[in-house]
Amino acid sequence: MINTAVESSPDVVSRNAGVEVSVVMPCLNEAETLAGCVTQAQNAMREAGIRGEVIVADNGSRDGSQEVAESLRARVVPVEAKGYGNALMGGIAAARGKFVIMGDSDGSYDFGFIPEFIRELRAGADVVLGNRFKGGIEEGAMPPLHKLLGNPALTWIARVFFRIRIGDIYCGLRGFRKDVYERLALRTTGMEFATEMVIKATLMQMKVKEIPTTLAPDGRTRAPHLRTWRDGWRTLRFFLLYSPRWLFLYPGFALCLLGLLVGAWLLPGPRRIGQVIIDVHTLLYAAIAVLLGFQAIAFAVFTKLFAITEGLHPPDTLLNRLFPYITLETGLMAGALLAATGLGFSFYAVDVWHARHFGDLDFSSTFRLVIPAALCLTLGVQVIFSSLFISVLGMRRK
Repeated sequence: MINTAVESSPDVVSRNAGVEVSVVMPCLNEAETLAGCVTQAQNAMREAGIRGEVIVADNGSRDGSQEVAESLRARVVPVEAKGYGNALMGGIAAARGKFVIMGDSDGSYDFGFIPEFIRELRAGADVVLGNRFKGGIEEGAMPPLHKLLGNPALTWIARVFFRIRIGDIYCGLRGFRKDVYERLALRTTGMEFATEMVIKATLMQMKVKEIPTTLAPDGRTRAPHLRTWRDGWRTLRFFLLYSPRWLFLYPGFALCLLGLLVGAWLLPGPRRIGQVIIDVHTLLYAAIAVLLGFQAIAFAVFTKLFAITEGLHPPDTLLNRLFPYITLETGLMAGALLAATGLGFSFYAVDVWHARHFGDLDFSSTFRLVIPAALCLTLGVQVIFSSLFISVLGMRRK
């Protein structure tokens, strides 16, 4: 029996206490296709003997979508804040079921797959995603740019960045336990909502499953809300901001390694490659690369600690093991040693200048003292400041 009543009287709420599944459909002017989606979801649950409800999370429709939903006894939840993610969050917050199925109301997704999602959730999965590439994409259902480049490329980046084992991160037909959703504490309000769910579930080591689903051309006569380049960039930006390793750490290590290798190669003296002589000018750029690399690594640590403190990332076991050893005092001591080394080289360079009665110097040999001295001195100060800032960020850690 399906209970999708709109009323909120005490006896209706009591009857809804046994609702197992809430199907949430975000809606913004979907009157052309909404009835078919609601009916399909209701029929699928009825035939499978699932006690459920259909919730239409309306994001300000002006085409009569609310009346269409109410006529089919779906529950309409108005959501004022605009955005795909906001609409879903409003609908999910109102869900009474233990399990939630979310899917677009444009007619492109087949809600007949609901029983398969529920089967996986009952078996212990935390999040279940559809895979349109495995189930089948009808002709004209997905633009070639999305099908051949956008979706596969962004899915591949997500697999590399976050080690997820999903083949279609953008599929909007998915199911999850409501208590799991509450633990995820999703923040994004736009199209990134769906990808944030997969990434956070993976980072929190939840059980994520995938089943084949299909995609049909949507039944609307108006243009879709999706904007290819804007939404693609927002997803890529989200990946980068959510992965300090790829945004800061790996580029930082690469810059440091490159700078140190080039610096070590040039420190003994000029080098010749063919007819080109490489000297202290390149050594200076190598030192700058080391400084920039260290700053990027420091930003990676800052971002990770902030994300953990704010609940955006789960606790990191590696950082937890390192913190007893990498303390404020350790950082201050390392920074002081680097700064002292830089000052030592600087005094030695001044002594060399003094030996020449503060006259003209051979810049090539002198810079081989001054550049490492300035590098060590600057790095030392940066290590001290970074250690202090990390200590501030870690004040809320238990």
